[in-house]
Amino acid sequence: TAKDVLKVAMLGAEEYSFASLVLVAIGCVMMRVCSLNTCPVGVATQNPELREHFVGKVEHIENAFTYLAEEIRENLASLGYHSLEEIIGESHLLVPRTDLSDKAKTISLERVIGKSLPIERKVSDPFDEKRKWKELDSIAEELVTSKHNFSVVKSINNVDRAVGSRISGWIAERYGNNGIEDGKLVYEYHGIAGQSFGAFLTKGVVLRLVGEANDYTAKGLSGGRIIVTPPTDALYDVTDSFITGNVACFGANNGEAFFRGRAGERFCVRNSGASVVVEGVGDHGCEYMTGGVALVLGSVGRNFAAGMSGGVAYVYDPDGELPEKCNMEMVDLVKWGETSGDEVLKELLEKHLLYTDSTKAEFILNNWETEKHAFIKVYPKDYHRVMDIREVLQDSGTPESVLDNLTFEHLMKGGV
Repeated sequence: TAKDVLKVAMLGAEEYSFASLVLVAIGCVMMRVCSLNTCPVGVATQNPELREHFVGKVEHIENAFTYLAEEIRENLASLGYHSLEEIIGESHLLVPRTDLSDKAKTISLERVIGKSLPIERKVSDPFDEKRKWKELDSIAEELVTSKHNFSVVKSINNVDRAVGSRISGWIAERYGNNGIEDGKLVYEYHGIAGQSFGAFLTKGVVLRLVGEANDYTAKGLSGGRIIVTPPTDALYDVTDSFITGNVACFGANNGEAFFRGRAGERFCVRNSGASVVVEGVGDHGCEYMTGGVALVLGSVGRNFAAGMSGGVAYVYDPDGELPEKCNMEMVDLVKWGETSGDEVLKELLEKHLLYTDSTKAEFILNNWETEKHAFIKVYPKDYHRVMDIREVLQDSGTPESVLDNLTFEHLMKGGV
């Protein structure tokens, strides 16, 4: 509500999130079944019958924010202010409630409200400097049009966030998704990367990090390649240590990522097309995944593959622990070689070894004939069925161009 925005602004907030508000505006009824593929209003589901119930329009979101903005302006006016920016940090405008329980009354808010916070006012656009492409224009244009590839080595620390996104935006604006050849620009960083390292990285750019990364690494990966490896002189067990934080590869749609080490929770959530290798993940790995390939060379946490409706995941599971950790509602567990397409597994292992010098990948490849049987393919049930039907159609002589244009509904019905 408007009062929510005003209260947090008075406490110093300069940014506000409205995720649930937007969902409700387009029809969400907060059933809390997003992971079950049974959303009754068609917001969070891949079921074509349920998706027909979706009635949301962009105008509904516009209306919601218009009403919210109007209410904020009315409240500001009643307080004697012209803009939201004027009240940021003005916590003296807040007073504690007195109609609370006895226990709540004992909480002292003196250090939180009752005075203005010393927040520096930014009268200009705080992102103005980052939006200027001039310094990039003079350098990047020459690099991407050169006959030679370009590489640079730099240090990095955790205040550097979304590294690689700016050059990706520059390339996407001028050349689109596929205008630059693979590996044209290579950046190697040494240190600890901040959040969203390589977010939205586009084709043509390679980011290599020697060190470790925070949350949201490779978020929205869009065709580039990200490689994260530990330092060569690391004094810890690199084979079973975390090298990136939570929600890595969230919403990735194209490209490749290779992590020589473990990732935190919610790895590859909503991956829809990227090929990713990691050496272990936390809880909720591959949640809501709809495409791409995820190769996990180690243990997984609980609730693996919840809501996974597309793509495939391969898990190296020599101890047979995966069935207990996997959410089996939408997926099947298949042994290596029982379905087609498994050649991608060895290809990714070879790439992982090439880019990261992984001892795990090296061991598996050196003992391939025995170790390949330790891999379990996590195969979404509907996707598995669609791929089987597609394979039958392909064998019957259906042209590739026709197959590429078939919808999910067509294939689920068993043919053209």
